Amino acid sequence: MMKSSRLVHKIIEKPIEEQLVILSNEFPGKVAFSTSFGQEDQLLTDIIFKNNINIKVFSLDTGRLFEETYKVFQLTQQRYQKEIYTYFPDHEQVQNLLNKKGPYSFYESVDNRIECCNIRKVGPLTRALSGMDCWITGLRTEQSENRRNMSLINWDEKFNLYKFNPLKNWGLHNVLDYLKNNNVPYNSLHDKGFISIGCEPCTRAVKPGEDIRRGRWWWEHDTKKECGLHALS
Repeated sequence: MMKSSRLVHKIIEKPIEEQLVILSNEFPGKVAFSTSFGQEDQLLTDIIFKNNINIKVFSLDTGRLFEETYKVFQLTQQRYQKEIYTYFPDHEQVQNLLNKKGPYSFYESVDNRIECCNIRKVGPLTRALSGMDCWITGLRTEQSENRRNMSLINWDEKFNLYKFNPLKNWGLHNVLDYLKNNNVPYNSLHDKGFISIGCEPCTRAVKPGEDIRRGRWWWEHDTKKECGLHALS
């Protein structure tokens, strides 16, 4: 879209802090950042909170997160003394899913897994982004084959807003350096081989040399695995 190009022109080559400030001024009160408390998200949370940028920080609590994820959530709130808005899935949808298919139906088929993701993640995200004009993510191109061609800013048809990926061209080593140099709280699972961390039953550590996303839904073989939050080509 034409406006995406204009926005890219305004922020290109600027430090991330300036990029976030520009977007917060472009869409006052209508910019949101989604965090799952992973390494990339902690980096962006640090920039947003330390600089008091007018961006809503929110998270999705699926009800199946690791204990370590809740711990870093707590540490983050204590560190910055800022509110992190939390969105839960619709309780009736969760109840119906468990009543009909049990707590581990997602292992049985891709369709079942997508159904669970839609209930626990996509539904809450839709509510979180309601009324927003710009959605900020911690996606990086090297995270998966499915993300290699993503744009810095694009129009997200699914959620009807602009989507900004400020860490698009960052390497994992750049992220880790930032966290270390700024003493940012991070999920202790990262030290145990967990690179991409989602729900506890659907996440495992990756082995040396394995693709980053192999730890997510490891029983599926498609390399372009997504949960439905990010519609990427």
